[in-house]
Order: sequence, then C-alpha cells, then structure tokens
Amino acid sequence: MLAAAEILNGAGWLADTRSSYDTVAGSYADQVRDLLADTPYEQSALALFADFVRGGPVADVGCGSGRITAHLHELGVDAFGIDLSPKMVEVARAEHPGLRFDVGSMTDLALADESVAGLVAWYSLIHVPDDALGAVLKHFRRVLRPGGPLLVSFHVGDDSRLKTEGYGGHPMKVYVHRRQPDQMAARLREAGFAVEAQMTLTSAESRLGAIVFARRQS
Repeated sequence: MLAAAEILNGAGWLADTRSSYDTVAGSYADQVRDLLADTPYEQSALALFADFVRGGPVADVGCGSGRITAHLHELGVDAFGIDLSPKMVEVARAEHPGLRFDVGSMTDLALADESVAGLVAWYSLIHVPDDALGAVLKHFRRVLRPGGPLLVSFHVGDDSRLKTEGYGGHPMKVYVHRRQPDQMAARLREAGFAVEAQMTLTSAESRLGAIVFARRQS
C-alpha cells in the first residue's frame, strides 16, 4: 500500500512500476542475465566504481534480478540489492543465493544515515519522474558516507514515453524518462554531490546510454 504522502504527491507511478516488474520478473531476468558479457565499457565502469569503494556495504538500488549486485560481489564488493518489486527480489534471491536482497523504494530508503560506502543506480532512475528525482537523489546522499561514490546510468534523450509491454510481450505501464548527462549532473550537484566524470555510450544495455560518477560531498 502506498503511503498517504506518496498518494498526495501523485506517486501512482510507484504502484505501476511495482506491478509492471512483478509481471515481467522472470522474463526480464532471462533477457538481461548475460548482458554484461557484451558490454565491456560498462564492465570497466563497474570495476572502477568497485576500486573507489573503501570498505563497508554498497547498495544496488533498483537491483532488478540482481545481476549488478552479483557482479559487484564478484569484484570483491560487499554489495546488497534493493528493489521495489517483490517478484524481482524473489528472482534475485533464487538466482544469487547467499546475497542480500530487500524489497524497498528509492523514494524512502529504509537505510540509516551514512550507512553505505557506495551506491549504484543502474538504469533504475529511468522510471522516476522529474518532480520526484531530487528527493530520490537526496535519499542517496543521506545514506552514503561522506566521500562515498555514486554510480548512475540511464538512457539519454529529451522525452518520456509510456511503455505498455516488454520482456516477452508482457503488459506493463511505466514511463521511461530519458535525460541528458548534463541535466543529470546538474541534479546531482543540487542534491549535494560532486560530479567527477560522465560518458555516453551505445551497447547492449542501451542504444544511447550515459554513466555518471559522483561522490557525496561532506
């Protein structure tokens, strides 16, 4: 059930996102399971992020079926995943036994202040509308330790499109919000991050994607 404050803020998008990914969880996992094998630049970005982490847990927020969480774990990172969809979390736990996956929302992260050493949002901000993005980024800053690295990736563009089916033709109801790297960098700075690097790329992950490295300022 959505909290009253979320309803007042028009957060029906959260319910639609949860329901959509509950519906596609199994087929989504099948389609994305091996994507990293075909994305060397993304692998390099994740490896660099792993090098930046200095002890402590790392949150993969919007983890889906857990493939990025598991990849970070293989790189020696103490990673755990959080996802809005209970079915996605169920799939993640089945595919990656022994790793931690929790149901939760990035709009209200149930993590203590300054409790994580790093945070990843891997193509998981794409369903967050502009009017909710600032609050989400402030939650990221709140849970990160001072100086902790943040890695975000997203689709590049200037539009928002309603996605009504996906991952094998299953029904969905989610808006996909595309953003420009400079826009995302500006939003990160507004939320209290120092932006250190950004790049655009084309790969199996996205026809045109972006990766931004940032760090929580003290």
